[in-house]
Amino acid sequence: MSRTPFAPLFDRLVDDAAVFPPGLAPLADAVREHLDRRTGPYAASLGPLLVLATSAEALSSLAAADPRTSDEPLAVGLVVRPGTALQPLVEALDALRDDERVAVTAAELGWSPQWRELLRADVPVVVEVGLGEEQKRALDDIAAAVDDDHDVTAKFRTGQTPTWPWPDEQVLGGFLDAVVLHGLPFKLTGGLHHAVRGTHGGEPMHGLLNVLLATHEALHGAEARELAGELAREDTEVLVTAVSGISAVNAARVRRSLTAFGCCGVLDPLHELEALGLISAKESHS
Repeated sequence: MSRTPFAPLFDRLVDDAAVFPPGLAPLADAVREHLDRRTGPYAASLGPLLVLATSAEALSSLAAADPRTSDEPLAVGLVVRPGTALQPLVEALDALRDDERVAVTAAELGWSPQWRELLRADVPVVVEVGLGEEQKRALDDIAAAVDDDHDVTAKFRTGQTPTWPWPDEQVLGGFLDAVVLHGLPFKLTGGLHHAVRGTHGGEPMHGLLNVLLATHEALHGAEARELAGELAREDTEVLVTAVSGISAVNAARVRRSLTAFGCCGVLDPLHELEALGLISAKESHS
């Protein structure tokens, strides 16, 4: 099947977070299935595999054992959770630095006074930010690093965890407004399993199309209150029409801003996007 006109908006959009909650796939399964997906029908929309930094040694062994990594290394993002020590991430980067079967695309961690230690690692850094005044300090700090020519992306959690309440439309809209005003690229993580905002399994979830449209609007000057309205839309037809109307130039601008999102069910939103006619399942082979 040929690519749809809207496909570039979704290229390399979904980072494979299969090993993280609630999926919690065993690492061996996650590596095997990720390598399968690299040549599968949704490959065009697939980003790197996200893994805990503490899994570096096992990851290296699994990659070495799979012949598919001899031609193209396994692309991974190494993650430590916010509030945890940086040392496992530093050690993982050192361990994988010369690994020909694993290509580290980024190091991901939570914002803290120590996060800048990662800037010496010569790898793109993704920094998860919190809420309120801490978020403002973190975004200011990240922006200063970017001004110094470091490759840093902000990260925000859109899904609920035991220690993180679901960020509603006002909260997420406020983040989008702030990160765009700072001129920073950003990625999202958690909760974006569906194309459209709704209640699923009794829990509210943000919609991928809502987020893309809100990012587009933020880049064109919309403020937090207006962005919250876009994030709250539940009319699928309206959202599909609006997103499919984004020009190629503006789609590229959106994707320079929203670089990716992590999803443990990596194919969840892609199945819905295909059903809505926004991507074609075989487009990666065109």
